Amino acid sequence: MMMRRLKTILAAAGFIGMAFLCGCHGSRERAVFSVPENFDETKQYEVTFWAKNDTNINQRRIYEKAIADFQKLYPNIKVTASQYTDYGKIYNDVITNIATGTTPNVCITYPDHIATYLTGNQVVVSLDDLFTDEKYGLGGTEVKFDAPAQAELVPAFMDECVLQEHYYAVPFMRSTEACYINKTFVEKLGYTIPEVLTWDFVWEVSEAAAEKDAQGNYLINGQKYMIPFIYKSTDNMMIQMLAQQDAGYSTEDGKIELFNDDTRKILFTVADHVKTGAFSTFKISSYPANSLNAGQCIFAVDSTAGATWMGSKAPLLDIPPENVVDFETEVRAVPQVDPEHPEMISQGPSLCIFNKEDPQEVLASWLFVQYLLSNDVQIAYAETEGYIPVTSKAQDSAEYQEYLSRIGEDNSTWYDVKIKAADLLLANLDHTFTTPVFNGSASLRDAAGTLIENVAKSVRRKKEVNDEFIDNLFSDVQSLYRLDQIHAGGAKTDLGPLPAGSKALIGTLIAAWVLILIYVLWTAGKNKKKA
Repeated sequence: MMMRRLKTILAAAGFIGMAFLCGCHGSRERAVFSVPENFDETKQYEVTFWAKNDTNINQRRIYEKAIADFQKLYPNIKVTASQYTDYGKIYNDVITNIATGTTPNVCITYPDHIATYLTGNQVVVSLDDLFTDEKYGLGGTEVKFDAPAQAELVPAFMDECVLQEHYYAVPFMRSTEACYINKTFVEKLGYTIPEVLTWDFVWEVSEAAAEKDAQGNYLINGQKYMIPFIYKSTDNMMIQMLAQQDAGYSTEDGKIELFNDDTRKILFTVADHVKTGAFSTFKISSYPANSLNAGQCIFAVDSTAGATWMGSKAPLLDIPPENVVDFETEVRAVPQVDPEHPEMISQGPSLCIFNKEDPQEVLASWLFVQYLLSNDVQIAYAETEGYIPVTSKAQDSAEYQEYLSRIGEDNSTWYDVKIKAADLLLANLDHTFTTPVFNGSASLRDAAGTLIENVAKSVRRKKEVNDEFIDNLFSDVQSLYRLDQIHAGGAKTDLGPLPAGSKALIGTLIAAWVLILIYVLWTAGKNKKKA
C-alpha cells in the first residue's frame, strides 16, 4: 500500500515537473494593469531592482544614491538592488525566475529580451495606462519629484519599447557604437581621417598597417603584435552593414531575412581581411581598448558607453601603465557604405516592470522607475560613460549642457573621448535606427554575430571560405538558433529548452517536494502502527 502511494506521488510530481518546465511557453496574453486610485503609503513595500553597471564604481554609487534619495521621498518603499555586470546574466536569471514565479520587480534589460519574457503569461506589465494616469503617470500630479512628462521622453527611444502594440518598457540610457581611432598612427601611415569614415577607408588603412619588415615586426608600431581593426560587437557590425546597404535582416513582423546574398558578400569581405591579419573580433582577440591603448590597434569599434576605457589617457585603463603607448585619440561614427546617408544603431538599456499580485506593489515599482528617469539620475549616470539621457528634459538642462561644454578639462569627469562619444550620438539622433523586436529577435541578433565570428575563426584555422562553406554556415546557424522555427509575427513553434539553471532549480524544487511527501507519508505510517 505504501509503495503504491509512493509511486502515485512520484508520478504526480513528474507530471507537475513537466508542466512546470513547459510553463514558460505560455500564451502572450497582455498583463492588463489597473492603476490604483491612490497609492497606499501606510503599507510597506519591497521592490527588488536588478541593475547593470559596466564594472564602473561610479555607476554603482549612482544607483545607491538614487535608491537612498527615492526612499527619503517614499519611506514605505524599500528598494533592494542586485548589481550585474552582464546583460546576458540578467536575461538568464529572469528566465529562470519566470519559471519559478520569483521575478524581480524591476530590471534593466533590452527589448529583445522582453519579447522573450512576454512568452510567459502576463509576466511583464504593460505600461500604457501607467504612462497616462493623471495622478501617478509620467509627470503625474501625485508624484513627489520632478518626473518627466511623456512628451519629454525622446520619441525615437520610446519607439523601441513598443512590443505587440503596447509599451512594455521605458528607455533608461542610450548609446550607439563609435570607432575609436589612433589618429597618430593613421597620419603616420600618410592618411587623413575623414569626418565620416567609410568601410573602404578603414579597410585600406588597416591593410597598410598590417605590413611587416623582414624580421616580422609591424612597420607601424615596431612590435610583433598588431591587429589594425578590432570590432567588439560583431552582431552590430553585421546589422549595421546590412542596414547601410538597405539589405535584408528581418521585417517588422518577424520574418527572417538575414541569410541573403548581401550577407554572403559581407562574410567574404571579412574573410579577406582576416586572412591578411588586418581584422579581428573581440571574441578572438580580446577587448579592443586594450589593444588600442597598447598601440596594437588603430580602429577599435565599441559602444559609446565604453568610452572611458579608450585612449592613452583613459580613466579606466585596463592594462599596466608601462604597456600604454601615447597617441592622439579621435572618435568617429562606425564606418559607412554611403557617407552622405549614415546609418548607425541606437542601443542601450531599458527598464521593465514585472507583474505582481498586489497592484500597490506594482505602483511602487513604477514610482521607482519614474525616479530613474528624473534629471538627477539621468544626468549623473550619463556623465559616467558616453551614454546620453533619454529625456529632452535632461538633455536640454543647463546642468547637462555645462557638462558637455567642459570637454577635456580633466581625464575623469570631463574626459574628452567620453564627451566626444556622447556628442557623436547627440549629433546623429536622426541617423540612428533600431532593429525589429519580436520573440526570437534576440536569437537573430546572436546569429548575425555568429556568422562573422565563425568566418573569422575558420580563416585563422586555414579553412577555405567559399560558397559551399557559406551555405553550410547559413544552415548550421539557422539550426543552432532555431531561426527556422520563427515565423512572421514573431511566434516560434517551439521556444526550445529552458536554460540549464532553470532546469536545475526546478528539478531541485520537485525533488524537495517529493522528499517532503515521502517523509510525511512515512511519519503517518509509523504513527498508524503505533496506534
